[in-house]
Amino acid sequence: MSELRARTRRGMGRLLFTVLLLTAINHAAADQVSPPLLDKKNNRVWIDSGYIGFLMSPPASPPRRAWEEGANPHAGTFVPRHVVSYRTREAPGTIIIETRKYALYYIEAGGKALRYSVGVGREGYGWRGTEAVSAKRPWPDWRPPADMRARRRDLPAYMAGGADNPLGARAIYLGDTLYRIHGSNEPQSVGQSSSSGCFRMTNEDVIHLYERVKIGAKVIVL
Repeated sequence: MSELRARTRRGMGRLLFTVLLLTAINHAAADQVSPPLLDKKNNRVWIDSGYIGFLMSPPASPPRRAWEEGANPHAGTFVPRHVVSYRTREAPGTIIIETRKYALYYIEAGGKALRYSVGVGREGYGWRGTEAVSAKRPWPDWRPPADMRARRRDLPAYMAGGADNPLGARAIYLGDTLYRIHGSNEPQSVGQSSSSGCFRMTNEDVIHLYERVKIGAKVIVL
């Protein structure tokens, strides 16, 4: 009987170790639930009913395989703005948007660039090309285009600028198109394929970019 209890304790110990290891691996998952509890008196591990779902949920970070295969580790995720090395022949002040990386680069001197995360056009609404910054507006108003209103009957014909406006705190207009680089009242959509062709940024980031970019600056969308 004592040998059976010893094996049971070892089994419980291995199970607890596995559970705690999985907890550490999945620590970045969205919703935390109660961790497993070891009942020493009854030699049992009590697991919260939602814990298995928590362990099986998609990780917040890309799997190691993505790094090993050379995939972009930041695709589809928000990355705080930061300075990166960026080789290009384009002049400082140019904006380059790499849609597959969900990244906007503001080119600086010395082979550097400011990298911002952006939301890009969802499937069927992405585009490529070169435009120039034609206008800049703080807290812009919004007039949804007719095709968007045809898809979304609930949209108003006009919405004044403000915290609830989908264009957010700033808008940078691209040529004569309907496309803009703008803020968002849905910051969770930044770093995703979520727009109808515009490029979404967090309000903090779009203000930061707005203060730097000049009218007439080249914008290259790749």
